[in-house]
Amino acid sequence: MLGPPFTSPAASSTASRRQFLARSGSLAAATALAGVALPHVHAVSDDTVRLALIGCGGRGSGAVANAMEVSGGPIQLVAMADLFENRLASAHKALSSHFGSRVDVPKDRQFIGFDAFRKAIDQLRPNSGDIAMLTGYAGFRPGQLEYAVERGVHVFMEKSFAADPPGVRRLLQAADLADRKGLKIAAGLMCRHSRNRQELIRRIRDGELGEILSIRAYRMEPSGPLGPKPATVSDLEWQLRNFTKFLWVSGGLFAEMDIHQIDELCWIKDAWPESAHGIGGRVADSTDCSQNLDSFSAEWTFPDGTKAYDVVRYIPNCHDEFATFIHGTKRAAQFSGNIHAATVRTYKDQRIRRDNIDWEAPKEEITAWQAQWNDFLDAIRNNKPMNQTRRAALSNLADIIGRAAIHMGRVITWEEAMASTFQFFPDIDRLTMESEPPIRADAHGRYPVPIPGKWKEI
Repeated sequence: MLGPPFTSPAASSTASRRQFLARSGSLAAATALAGVALPHVHAVSDDTVRLALIGCGGRGSGAVANAMEVSGGPIQLVAMADLFENRLASAHKALSSHFGSRVDVPKDRQFIGFDAFRKAIDQLRPNSGDIAMLTGYAGFRPGQLEYAVERGVHVFMEKSFAADPPGVRRLLQAADLADRKGLKIAAGLMCRHSRNRQELIRRIRDGELGEILSIRAYRMEPSGPLGPKPATVSDLEWQLRNFTKFLWVSGGLFAEMDIHQIDELCWIKDAWPESAHGIGGRVADSTDCSQNLDSFSAEWTFPDGTKAYDVVRYIPNCHDEFATFIHGTKRAAQFSGNIHAATVRTYKDQRIRRDNIDWEAPKEEITAWQAQWNDFLDAIRNNKPMNQTRRAALSNLADIIGRAAIHMGRVITWEEAMASTFQFFPDIDRLTMESEPPIRADAHGRYPVPIPGKWKEI
């Protein structure tokens, strides 16, 4: 599941961001879009928060829905950008159907291509409440964040945030500039805004679990393989549209999806790991053409020696589990549940059983995704500090060292990753639709897959 849920204004039930698009309308016909500058002032009140959506897939559309549901003042979507016309057209149709005049994005504020993000951000007012929503691919996130901060607009950026260590360092530099400019930046690790998890963190810091001995996370769910590229699609477009299947675009499926679990491990420990190692592989009869493995097991070591684990399997017809658990010297706890549910409990001892629960948090009234947007808009409107770039970037680096340890087959340290100059695609900021992608499939249609002992990504 790639998209988190949003709360519909018409119902209390939740649906995925991908379902939002499907429910709101089918794909609109592709149209020729031109980049025409937006007048400095829109025909809306001065206190309206204007949004520019960069990346019009399910995540982006769902984030717009979350933003629209925040009370406290008017919000309007005024620009959209994507690499592909059909995806922008589909999102525009769905959002317009759902939010009416609050989606004010005529053709001259719809932008297509690798430079479209700049044109969309240029429609926003510097030093205002306006927000650039960076919800596309992680490989492009550092350059997009740099431009938004340079332009002086607030930013919401989805996970993950960078594909490799140089990208992480670019995020950190942008964070410093954002601080100097007083900009607010929200990063899409929404579980940090879960009230139930915040309460358990408070209890942990107060010593209810004792000293933390270990933390373990699981994300075990089916994920389909990538088939051969159709002859009618260019290699670059194929890799971009199947972004979780390619390391240079997204960092790969593990980095894209499990950054949530890895961020939880670091949040619980209130520290960054000093090293990681792990193993991974594929089933023997795999026909997957992507770069992904289908099984991962990573272990991070924190400075005090505490271990944290993430066990991942993307194979159908196997045991599924989606949860994070903590073991302390006094008792155990559950920190997270299925598809990021705020299933938060403490246990009487180390046994994770329903008949052994000591305390259980109530069901949250709003999702963590909505809570994050509520907090973000409150920070903008009331000038409260909020720049989540630094911790998002460092959680991303913890993610990267776990992935690299599995792919390379050795222990990877925090220091070597932070200093690494390795890049999956050094020319990513100069891409055009006529560019050659950095990797090619072999004669069987399969792309390079990490082989431990031979592979390098640090």
